[in-house]
Amino acid sequence: MKFRKYLLFGALIGFYSCQAPVEKEKEPSSNAETAVKKTSIAEIEEGIKQFIADKTVENEGVFPVKDENHDLRMKLVRVHTEYLSNLGPESHFACVDLVDESGDVYDVDFFMEGKPGAMTVTNTTVHKLNGKPFYSWKQNKEDKTWYRVALEESTNSLLGVIEGQDFFEFYYNASIPNLDGPAKMWVPLAESDEFQEVKIESISVPGKQQNLEEQIYDNTLLYMELGPEDSGKELEIVYSVKRKEKGPYEANTPDPNIYLASNILMPKGGRFEEIAKEALGEKIKESHLIQARVLYDYIIDNMRYMKFGDFGKGDSNYACDSKTGNCTEFHSYFISLARSVGIPAKFSIGASIPSDRNEGGIDGYHCWAEFYADGKWWPVDISEANKYTALATYYFGRHPANRIELSRGRDLQVSPGPASGPINFIAYPYLEIDGEEVKVNSTFSFMRKVSS
Repeated sequence: MKFRKYLLFGALIGFYSCQAPVEKEKEPSSNAETAVKKTSIAEIEEGIKQFIADKTVENEGVFPVKDENHDLRMKLVRVHTEYLSNLGPESHFACVDLVDESGDVYDVDFFMEGKPGAMTVTNTTVHKLNGKPFYSWKQNKEDKTWYRVALEESTNSLLGVIEGQDFFEFYYNASIPNLDGPAKMWVPLAESDEFQEVKIESISVPGKQQNLEEQIYDNTLLYMELGPEDSGKELEIVYSVKRKEKGPYEANTPDPNIYLASNILMPKGGRFEEIAKEALGEKIKESHLIQARVLYDYIIDNMRYMKFGDFGKGDSNYACDSKTGNCTEFHSYFISLARSVGIPAKFSIGASIPSDRNEGGIDGYHCWAEFYADGKWWPVDISEANKYTALATYYFGRHPANRIELSRGRDLQVSPGPASGPINFIAYPYLEIDGEEVKVNSTFSFMRKVSS
């Protein structure tokens, strides 16, 4: 379909992200005519938001989106201000992220005409679903008009994502160091939930063992009492895992005493509240869903994934100061910002299973976060979105099937527990000797199954 009225649409909308239509520079005026004032980006954003708000009121709280292939009931997530564009004096283009009732995020292309406050949408097409495009744009060389081009079925697997389901065995191994006296060790035990079915195929554990229940986040930890006779022994747990891709899921309102509280290394309020409010600006008046997307983008734009310095503790203050870290810093910082403006959020940790091979080692743990809005928990993975910007939309509301969750929450308390106090988070074994934590040589590996 050709859009001949949009002849100034001067840039191809790319495969992985909307690209703003570009206007050609105009020749300087050689007469005294007053130039028509170009509508500002802020005015276009306000116009499209007002249009969506009005239509949402008219349609009992949802915004309808229809094209030749879709009939959707949506809510606004964000307007891509970086991709808003003037196509003419009163003709505009915008990319808008909207979420449907199932939690799928759609990127919708809007073409509008009119002045701010009185804009009419002349055409809408659904460009992407959870970050994957249905079409691209191409320019006709003869008349310079633009038209849509269908794309072959796309996949995110090369960027580490397996959608749908994944089936694998997960091998959790650790070597007990030389012990001169008594020691204690805690290990997370993966459990089944709505998105993963976990079965322990075999388990080999040294020392005296018992299972401990952590009540606040509903974790199970394996507890061992060890001695010199356990030096050099191996701990091995073999899991059989069926994992489903995780999207937004309905849940009761979370306990504010847990999911809006401060943690030892993940505080809220103070400068985190100031930073969150500054990042949100006028969007502090918007829904938690819109606010969470702003904070998600703020972390992506302002942090670098770097394993440097005192990283890996999930210390929000360190993340705020250094603007670097691994997945623990990215998600701890996000949670501190979110909770500081009243958005419930939570932390989980496990491992990401490689998508490009079917067996072998895994490069350590991986963690992620979820926030609560519109009656649902929304999964996010900000460190992966930071690495692969093409998947920034996917990871706002999705976790792929190729991962296993080992534990949830921060400041975990069990009895018996470490002498040093609550466990910050747990993926690797936590070994304590004479009241001090001692690192354990641990490895994760996997073998993918063809089917269940």
